[in-house]
Amino acid sequence: MRDIESAGSTPFVIVPPRKIWTKVLGAIVIILLALLVRAFWVGDIAWSYVGDNLFAPSVLKGVVGSIVMTFCTMALGILLGVIAAIMRMSDNPVLRNVSIGYVWLFRGIPALLQLLLWFNLALIFPTIGVPGLFSFKTVDIMTPFVAAFLGLGIQQGAYTAEVVRAGILSIDKGQTEAGLSIGMTPLRAMLRIVLPQAMRVIVPPIGNETIGMVKLTSLASVIQYSELLRSVEDVYYVNSRVIELLIVAAIWYMVVVTVLSIGQIFVERHFSKGWGGHRPTQPAQQTLAEEAA
Repeated sequence: MRDIESAGSTPFVIVPPRKIWTKVLGAIVIILLALLVRAFWVGDIAWSYVGDNLFAPSVLKGVVGSIVMTFCTMALGILLGVIAAIMRMSDNPVLRNVSIGYVWLFRGIPALLQLLLWFNLALIFPTIGVPGLFSFKTVDIMTPFVAAFLGLGIQQGAYTAEVVRAGILSIDKGQTEAGLSIGMTPLRAMLRIVLPQAMRVIVPPIGNETIGMVKLTSLASVIQYSELLRSVEDVYYVNSRVIELLIVAAIWYMVVVTVLSIGQIFVERHFSKGWGGHRPTQPAQQTLAEEAA
């Protein structure tokens, strides 16, 4: 019996399978990356121009312009998106259909076309104002900044509305019912109970949209707004160093996107506190509503 036990206690050596194709694929990727780096290194690229223009005042002004436009348009988009999402989920058919029409219209028209329409709004409305009180020439009001702000911000609101609506739908209806049971109005229950909890679902896609907006601001160069791409275009029109200045723009876009990506991680962690990957239990709903009240 002991012999059997001693024989049965012989340790088995587990040999993992050889992942030869993983190593081959890794080698191919490294070779391709090396060839790409070599192509840029030996190509007709004057890297000194990249270094000289990376911190040029005109380029830095374009970077600031892109960042300012990104945050302005996202602020407008989030505001409009929250309003449109609440309207979409309203019992009022007029508000609901207005929200549906807004999302349908501004998601259907390309962003570049919207920028051009806003920039040329004076062809339709020569003046803007209240008849008999005041009026302004549209061409004076609709500057490149205003046109880009409205064009990108209103379109962003249409996309944000669906993101916010998805976040609201992810919260159990019992949360709203708990708020109503302690005397809250439906709107107050939405703003004080549902939306704060929905932020855990809303923040990741909104962060992604913000990063996308950084690059989308480059469309504003066609209406002469001084963002990053427009700034490097003004430089390479003078010195004819197109590739070098486009590399400068790419570097700055990557820097801004990286910083925003890091910020998004911390924002997501903030709104995920206390969840632990799970929704609150049913007995906790009344407590949440009472705290919000």
